[in-house]
Amino acid sequence: MSLPLSPPIQPELALSRKALPTGEDYVYEVKLDGFRCIAFVDGDDVFLQSRNGKALGRYFPELTFPPGRYVLDGEIVVRGEDTQRAHGGREDFDALGQRVHPAASRVQRLAAETPAVYVAFDLLAYDDDSWLEEPFAQRRAGLERLLGDTHFAGAPVELMVSVDTPQAAERWLHEAEGVIAKERSAPYLPGQRKGMVKVKRTRTIDAVVAGWRPGKEPDTVGALILGLYDADELRVVGHCSGLTAKVKRELVGFLAPYETGERGSADPSRWSAGRDLEWVALRPELVIEIDFDHVSAGRIRHGAKLKRWREDKPPRECTVDQLAS
Repeated sequence: MSLPLSPPIQPELALSRKALPTGEDYVYEVKLDGFRCIAFVDGDDVFLQSRNGKALGRYFPELTFPPGRYVLDGEIVVRGEDTQRAHGGREDFDALGQRVHPAASRVQRLAAETPAVYVAFDLLAYDDDSWLEEPFAQRRAGLERLLGDTHFAGAPVELMVSVDTPQAAERWLHEAEGVIAKERSAPYLPGQRKGMVKVKRTRTIDAVVAGWRPGKEPDTVGALILGLYDADELRVVGHCSGLTAKVKRELVGFLAPYETGERGSADPSRWSAGRDLEWVALRPELVIEIDFDHVSAGRIRHGAKLKRWREDKPPRECTVDQLAS
């Protein structure tokens, strides 16, 4: 490729914040649940680079880009079956994850069954010029012109939706994965967390404490196993970690009266470097309020955080329909 920028490029990152920043210099975009991807297009040649610099193109053969000379920053997403419309609905991260598979036949089949789209939110280079030092407002205007060209009609490439006020973006903190706020005047700084802020959607539910897992230190609780009722079945939906050292020690004695005597090890977890996850079952009598930021395939994808104990909440009222809210 003879572009002014060559892979790999570290994508610009966002600082996490609890609330949306305000001011005339900010614009706001919806936070997507997909794979970050920088697209290098030189004529008919296309290279799709992941956040960590790996090639993604072989997994998404349906992602075609009109010929030209440009570099885009964006996100690959798969829309849910009920939201297969441009700029609409929630992303299906579980379906997206299944797209990364070594078998070419499976890749081709899933490309037809769960097609991905590329949502572009930045223009990093065009023709012979790098745009990294240009302010975001100018890069965004260039991106709009590029994607507005007739060559992009029908291509699986979308322009990221953007609004000018935090009030207009507020709904994404309740309906989507959150909000990305960008400074109009900021240059693109690869690998740095400047000029861009992310505020994740935080969701709160009540869950039954179905068991616990030992911590790394002896006589401590590492995580609480969370359950929700699906009719008469208590279904495990995730875990709650991030407990303080003091709470980890205190919980061993607190939970002891509720233990059923059943203990075991779950199947090896891909997140635990091959270790079996030991667990201790509890009677379904304790309820906690937790917050978390994402659900995938009926499970809380990231560890939830303990907010408070709910002595006033009957365990049977902790149902799986909370995950759909």
